[in-house]
Amino acid sequence: LIIGSLTVCGILVFFIVPLTIVFFIYLSNILLLIYQRNNELKADPLSDVWDSVRETIASFWDIYARVWHGYELHGVENLPEGPGILVYYHGAIPIDYLYFLSRLFLWKKRLCLSVADNFVFRLPGLKLLLAVTGVIPGTREECLVALKNGYLVSISPGGVREALFSDESYQLMWGNRKGFAQVALEAKVPIIPMYTQNVREGYRMFKERRFFRQLYESTRLPFTPPYGGLPVKFRTYIGKPIPYDPNITTEELVEKVICKGKFLFSFQTKTAVQALISKHQTIPGNIWKALLERFDKRRK
Repeated sequence: LIIGSLTVCGILVFFIVPLTIVFFIYLSNILLLIYQRNNELKADPLSDVWDSVRETIASFWDIYARVWHGYELHGVENLPEGPGILVYYHGAIPIDYLYFLSRLFLWKKRLCLSVADNFVFRLPGLKLLLAVTGVIPGTREECLVALKNGYLVSISPGGVREALFSDESYQLMWGNRKGFAQVALEAKVPIIPMYTQNVREGYRMFKERRFFRQLYESTRLPFTPPYGGLPVKFRTYIGKPIPYDPNITTEELVEKVICKGKFLFSFQTKTAVQALISKHQTIPGNIWKALLERFDKRRK
């Protein structure tokens, strides 16, 4: 009985913080529904009408970020005033990205639209939250419209696969995904790399992944449960933008069989994200060091 009780307690400790995050996400959606009903709102979810409740939700997540992870955001000055594509490394749970969105909105009153995997839109009870926070499908058309309207658009080329199967080595798992580079070239916007230090030390996936990898590749659904939630130090770094090169025309891309031009831009972005990881992350990641960084005044 004692061994069984200790085992259950251990399991709860491993999963309680990820489950708490899920609870708070649904609580945010409930708050939006109450706000919508009380104000009888039918406005576009991206309009300024929702800014007051956005600020309330962002303030809650920012407090959570400060208390639990001592969250810091560096390099906001590298974001363009106009549209651009943010490309970031995907942790086991992208809570760091939620922290970034919240602080960006509080500091700059700026909404960054987020490209999400298709399964996210099938999650029950989150439709309004996804709409108001600007979560969009990753289609070329959706991204181009968002950029044309002046929004920042963020994407993790590794996506769910990187979340599930990368580890404390912080390996980028982008495969042959270059669509974001083609969109950037078509929209004539810069690409901005972004990375959060210690994101894999905060939340991890189980090591034995062969079965879950096969399951994911056949269903495209994330069955592997994340665990952890330790209050390690999180610092998000926004790198220097990779500017659009006006000398690369559509004709030149065609002469290079298009894919070659996309690959060059994609490779530059991957190198930039990898450079942020190499500069700011101990590899392999170390949980104890990440915890001790909460008390490192010099880094601030």
